[in-house]
Amino acid sequence: MKIAILTQGPGNYSTKRLKEEILARGHEVRIINYAQCYVMVEQNRPVVSYHGEDVLDVDVIIPRIAASLTRYGAAVVRQFEMQNVFTTTTSIALTRSRDKLRSLQLMSKAGVGIPKTVFARENADLDDVLEQVGGAPVIIKVARGTHGNGVVLAETRKAAKAVMQAFYVEGVSFLVQEFIEESAGTDIRALVVNGKVVASIKRQNLDDDFRANTHQGGEGTKVKLTDEERKTAQKAAKAMGLKFCGVDMMRSNRGPLVLEVNSSASLKTPELVTGKNVAATIVDYIEQNAKRKPKKDRVGA
Repeated sequence: MKIAILTQGPGNYSTKRLKEEILARGHEVRIINYAQCYVMVEQNRPVVSYHGEDVLDVDVIIPRIAASLTRYGAAVVRQFEMQNVFTTTTSIALTRSRDKLRSLQLMSKAGVGIPKTVFARENADLDDVLEQVGGAPVIIKVARGTHGNGVVLAETRKAAKAVMQAFYVEGVSFLVQEFIEESAGTDIRALVVNGKVVASIKRQNLDDDFRANTHQGGEGTKVKLTDEERKTAQKAAKAMGLKFCGVDMMRSNRGPLVLEVNSSASLKTPELVTGKNVAATIVDYIEQNAKRKPKKDRVGA
């Protein structure tokens, strides 16, 4: 098969590992910077062009789309889909996973444990918003973000109202979320491939930051999931319609709570910490499914 990895980072760990496994199986691989692609929208001719040439000889794409280019990257993925090219992450699943509110709404509907969350506009009663999530301290998040960016811990009611009012002035959509004290600075990332958890790590921040993301200075260690945590990760991935993703969870007094589902999760820390060959499981999934007729997205939102 001819497989293309859509990425802006040809030298990063995840791209190199996927390339290694693809070549080891005897397939061809091409690295394409999706940000430098352009799509030709014409009757009965869905074409993606790259460096002045039409990309017509690809069987499979593996999208590794940055959060800052979600819409553009999703448009490129969608154009490949219209050529009947198999993709490990569909354009609609990519788009929904990057919208924090949309993700939480879908997981809530699917019965996935999530922190209490409020999404409001500037005419909302700020005191009532805080009460709905249990009062301060609270987490306030930009509705679209990744790597722990755009996330604030407001430790007092006064601080929370000041942050919300500042976001209102800037016209930024945000979420107010309950603070899970027993899990502060720690979370779990479970990598899910085709409905199965293939690797899991615990992420602990080293400098008293409430965020555990390794991009914010967190340290990853191997962790064994409980049956409930494993099922929660699988259910969250299914709710998003993602065949490959990283599910970030907290351990709370009422069970695992999902923070978000990452559609372009890094392979680096999970592979290096657990010793699991996650890249190989992704290639296995491609080999088993690429020639089948794509299944219709059943999430419905």
